[in-house]
Amino acid sequence: MTPCSGEDHTRGGLVSESGSSFGDLVELQVPASSAYLTVLRTTAARLAARIGFTLDEIEDLRIAVDEAGAMLLPLAVPGSNMHCSFQLHTDILDVVVSVPAAQTDLPSRDSFAWTVLSALAGEVASRAEDGRVSIMLRKKRG
Repeated sequence: MTPCSGEDHTRGGLVSESGSSFGDLVELQVPASSAYLTVLRTTAARLAARIGFTLDEIEDLRIAVDEAGAMLLPLAVPGSNMHCSFQLHTDILDVVVSVPAAQTDLPSRDSFAWTVLSALAGEVASRAEDGRVSIMLRKKRG
């Protein structure tokens, strides 16, 4: 799964949100702290609503984004930032959550948290490269 076409997802801040809902890329960078997971959850919910997800689909995505962030926090380099990108499509929202990590151990696919992610988001993948660990989520509408 390549949710965001292999683009560089290490830039920070809000990069773009054009007038069109489809194909937009929204990127956030927040401190790697549980206190800021709410920012990612709220952004995920608003963007999912924008492309017509149902209330249940929005809630599932909110929980999945929160869980992905929570799984990455223990891996984050202290004092670093968590990066999250949201790629909007007609019926799909791709989310990539990543942190810089000293140890690039991927989250276990056998864990309860991974099972929850898969059930809520549909497609889930992880990768470790260039000193970052990422979790990719793909939530489809309908």
